[in-house]
Amino acid sequence: MIGKIIRVPLRNVWKSESANFTPWLQDNIDVVGEALGLSLSNAEKEQSAGSFSVDLVAEDDDGGAVVIENQLEKSDHDHLGKLITYLTALESKKAIWIVADPRPEHVRAISWLNESSSAEFYLVKVEAICIGDSQPAPLFTLIVGPSEESKAVGKTKKELADRYVFRRQFQESLLDLAKSKTKLHANNAPTQSIYLRASAGKSGLGFDYLTRQHESTVQLYIDRGKESDEENKKLFDQLASSKDAIELEFGAQLDWQRLENARASWIRAPFTQGGYRDESDWPAIQSRLVDSMIRFENALRPHIAKLP
Repeated sequence: MIGKIIRVPLRNVWKSESANFTPWLQDNIDVVGEALGLSLSNAEKEQSAGSFSVDLVAEDDDGGAVVIENQLEKSDHDHLGKLITYLTALESKKAIWIVADPRPEHVRAISWLNESSSAEFYLVKVEAICIGDSQPAPLFTLIVGPSEESKAVGKTKKELADRYVFRRQFQESLLDLAKSKTKLHANNAPTQSIYLRASAGKSGLGFDYLTRQHESTVQLYIDRGKESDEENKKLFDQLASSKDAIELEFGAQLDWQRLENARASWIRAPFTQGGYRDESDWPAIQSRLVDSMIRFENALRPHIAKLP
């Protein structure tokens, strides 16, 4: 015979969260530890955290404090706030939130905390079950917890955020320098894109500062929209017919890319070493870019004026 699991209302087993469940959990902290793959011991009730009291504080294998917050009902914002407050007050690196019914928004919040912080957060669902006529027993299920994958995701997100910060700061100082020497990008503001684009005076044509982590250049981008593939190539070809004169005026060879399998086409000055990650070299990089843009615009402007 195989018994059938029957779920029992939690309040039938522990009538009071503070008077019944928390003391039981204190005496059986190893049960939670087993469900989470942690070694927990020395659980103590109502530990002071400033003007608040933590439900339980246990110790892990390293002797570090593990904050435990209990909630025999749906998870709510109040308990999540308490969990974070207790964690920081006790300078703990692990927090366990035990709830009867985890809301989806709190599952996402705990996942985000595991990605974004150095602490480890566990969201655990507690149920009471019987098999046949047996005594009720607790069932702890890990809903979301820390993992190498979540830390890797968090690291990637941080790197992306740092990238935007560095790029924005680079663009701010680049635009300050550019606006002191030319009006071309006078109306531009920093963006999250690698491009800073100013109109070239014809529909679908733009003069760009293009900046990557360790390289940068200037370009003319040609794209009049998804219905204009053939027109884009004609515009490029008309400029390319004056290639020698344009490069002579610019003072160096340019990179001409018709891009047969793409809608757009572009013309670029040679890439220079140095980008927004090379902070110590920003003044030199930006000076080269602005100088290159001025010569680039001067070389192309008369030929762009002849385009339809």
